[in-house]
Amino acid sequence: MSGEFTNERFPVTALYAAGALIAVSILTVGSIRVGLLPAPETAPQSRERRHVPIAVARDFRFEDRADGALLVTDVAANKLVFLYPPGANTGFIRGVMRGLMRERRLHEVARTGPVTVAQWADGALTLEDKTTGRIIELGSFGQTNRAAFAQLLVPYQKGGSGVPDKPIVAEVPAASTTAPFLGGPG
Repeated sequence: MSGEFTNERFPVTALYAAGALIAVSILTVGSIRVGLLPAPETAPQSRERRHVPIAVARDFRFEDRADGALLVTDVAANKLVFLYPPGANTGFIRGVMRGLMRERRLHEVARTGPVTVAQWADGALTLEDKTTGRIIELGSFGQTNRAAFAQLLVPYQKGGSGVPDKPIVAEVPAASTTAPFLGGPG
């Protein structure tokens, strides 16, 4: 078995093709970086060019409580508007906020500032951190993750109740009744 492929040669044309592909990629990216080629338009630039208005936007501050709850405060009203108790499905929100806090630390700015959640007339949903200039297109993470932030704007939508009188408390999912995939009872 060890002698079957001793006289086989790797196709040189495949190496040349791979090298050409790498070279074209490097030249294209380099040309965009130095300004020889135009950079692709970003979603915020596209909305600005098309004059897409904001349908609703609100500034929120997110805080972790010692017991694991996530608190969402409406900055303009200076009022707690959402409470996610321990065990609530907040993984995506916490992950995004951790990324923003890391970026704030790198920019050496206060980590306590608000972020703006905005629903645009074209359906886009963004999260903007004005302290760092970072804009996150939340639709790019899928509908379920987008909905985690979209629900924050529901009371502020046209015809909505506005700032809630009492914090909206998220539901904690019921414990799973299915057996684990591998191992365990079942």
